[in-house]
This record gives sequence, structure tokens and C-alpha cells, in this order.
Amino acid sequence: MKINWGTGIVLAFIGFIAFILYFVINMNINDKYDHDLVTEEYYKEELEYQKDINKLNNAKKLSQDIDYNRTPEGLMISFPENLDIKKITGKVFLYRPSNKQLDFETPISLSKPHLLIPDKRLVDGRWNIKIDWQYNGKSYLFKKDIVY
Repeated sequence: MKINWGTGIVLAFIGFIAFILYFVINMNINDKYDHDLVTEEYYKEELEYQKDINKLNNAKKLSQDIDYNRTPEGLMISFPENLDIKKITGKVFLYRPSNKQLDFETPISLSKPHLLIPDKRLVDGRWNIKIDWQYNGKSYLFKKDIVY
């Protein structure tokens, strides 16, 4: 049986459509390809972004910035020593890009000029740390990508 050029074109189109449909169906039903947004309320957070820029600018004006280092007990976050630690409030959010089940948020309550995040809460790898804090009614923000 001989196939003419018209039949060949139709078979090529059918093959191409089947190829595309296979990948579309595979992407929809396979959990391996299921990726979530960083946050569920993306657009709401986008509108709040200017506030974050202002907080980052406030933090740049400080004489001493927040510092962090890894200790055997965990991640030690040090606040500026020239500030009254009783007036510092806020929260620390640690985001794990590879696994959202490991994300957590901790309120800031200081008795010393540093905050310790226990080693058992952090697994090795990349973390995004976001410290949103207030001092004397002024808001500050510290953002950093760290490898723990």
C-alpha cells in the first residue's frame, strides 16, 4: 500500500497532536511536576512590597545591622547592641525553598541581645530568613539567603 503526501500530512498532524496531549496529561496527573507558588496570596503581598522597601531603607540607616552565625546550639541572630532589647518586637520567618513543610515563623522575645533558633528546627541546606521587627514604633526588615 502506497501512502500519498496528503495522507502523510494528516498522519504527521495526528502524531504531533498525540505527542502534545501525552505531555499535557502527564504534567497534570504526575505529582512530580506539581509546583506551588511561594505564597498563596501572591498579589496581596505584591501590594505590600513598598512597605518592605521602606523597612529595608530604615534598616540601612541603623549604625549596626542584624548579624547571624551558626553555633552548635543553632542559628544565633544578634540584634544591634545599642538598642534597648525590651522595646524590640516582631517576628522571624524562615522559608525553605525546597520544602514548604519546613517553613516556620517565630515571634521575637528577647532577654539578651540575640535570639537562638534551635538546631533541631533547621535542616542543612538553603534557607531564606526574613526578620520583620519594630523598635520605638519604627519598622525594620532584614532579609537574607543563608546556607545552614
